[in-house]
Amino acid sequence: MRRFSLAAAFVVAACPVAAIAGGPEAAVHAPSCLTGSYRMADGSTLDIGPGGSGAPRWRRPAGQTGALVRQSDGEWNSTLGWTDRPDGHRLTVLDCDQGQIRFDNVPGEREPLVQIDTRFQGSGVTLSGRLTLPPGEHAVPVVVLVHGAEHSSAVDTYSLQRELASQGIGVFAYDKRGTGRSEGRYTQNYLTLAIDALHAMREARRLAGQRAGRIGYQGGSQGGWVAPLAARIEPVDFVIVSFGLAVSPLQEDREAIAFDLARAGFGPDAMRKADEVASASAAIIESNFTEGFERLGALKEQYGKEPWFPFVRGNFTSHLLSTPEAVIRRDFPALLEGVPAHYDPMPVLSNLDVPQLWLLGGQDRDAPPFETLRRLDRLKRAGRPITIFVFPHADHGMYEFEIDAHGERVSTRQPEGYLRMMVDFIKHGPSARPESN
Repeated sequence: MRRFSLAAAFVVAACPVAAIAGGPEAAVHAPSCLTGSYRMADGSTLDIGPGGSGAPRWRRPAGQTGALVRQSDGEWNSTLGWTDRPDGHRLTVLDCDQGQIRFDNVPGEREPLVQIDTRFQGSGVTLSGRLTLPPGEHAVPVVVLVHGAEHSSAVDTYSLQRELASQGIGVFAYDKRGTGRSEGRYTQNYLTLAIDALHAMREARRLAGQRAGRIGYQGGSQGGWVAPLAARIEPVDFVIVSFGLAVSPLQEDREAIAFDLARAGFGPDAMRKADEVASASAAIIESNFTEGFERLGALKEQYGKEPWFPFVRGNFTSHLLSTPEAVIRRDFPALLEGVPAHYDPMPVLSNLDVPQLWLLGGQDRDAPPFETLRRLDRLKRAGRPITIFVFPHADHGMYEFEIDAHGERVSTRQPEGYLRMMVDFIKHGPSARPESN
């Protein structure tokens, strides 16, 4: 299965590459009372929430996860990550309304997290959001989750709301304009989205009141362009960028193509030809899908039978190559609504004094980190407060994976340490943790 990149303009959903687990039972939705963060009798925590396939999904802080498939006896069996293989885990719902479960024969109770739903004014539109706080009255750091390019509701689907709150952090999630219960027209204009994020930060601070301590942003994928821009407009205490980039969307497409060809073993000649294809697809993007189709078609005719051509994927090039021109002209402008294809994040990052944590995947095919790492390293040497960590085996979305029988990646889990690094940075700021290369 091929997915659209979250970091690129064509993203539709935040799901990793996934096999849908368990046949017809996989579509069974869990009762809403099951969603929550659970404190288990052995001292561990477990999150249960909606999954992309409709089946509920459990998550552990160390990154393990599985889809829950309801059985005929009312129990729920788990499958590994986004595969269809049973992993041996089993959930029993003892009392859903009271938040009592048993997972692998260990009882647990739903934590009494505080949730406050709100509607607030963004940049000319009314947005829908939710603040989730740990129980108690003490002050806590607060993080605002900045959307990627997906069209789904962050309030309904972002598990980080509960996962971070169960670690003692206040979390504000909001539906990007044109998604979920937020008003307005969907856009990928980074400045507009950054101003919306700024308003979300203010609303989070207002709702948290005296409980608000340090406050900042976490932006995944496209949010990695938006969150630093919001912090540059109005400073916050921290910014976390997860699987984001310090290059433009057009550069991202070229780098993704080069990464795929390099992994497939092709050399400079194939790279040069593939770059011609990337340039032709960029010209179509720059024309807002009105010009340049003849050039791309000619290159497809010229190179389509060469062995490297099937490996040309990128973030939008493969979609332009595989979609009829009439469909592209009709549908693609809405997918790229407002996106600044040549957006250069470096002027913002070069002048941003807010402490930043960049978490990148070493096997990210959609947002390859290599030029981003070079640029971030230059910014660090210039004195910018940037901490970087690369999870070497993680793809986009920060998912580790296995290769299936068809040669496709299937996500299995998030890397150990990913959640912990965010928790530590939100609570304490930059640490002395050594950085990976």
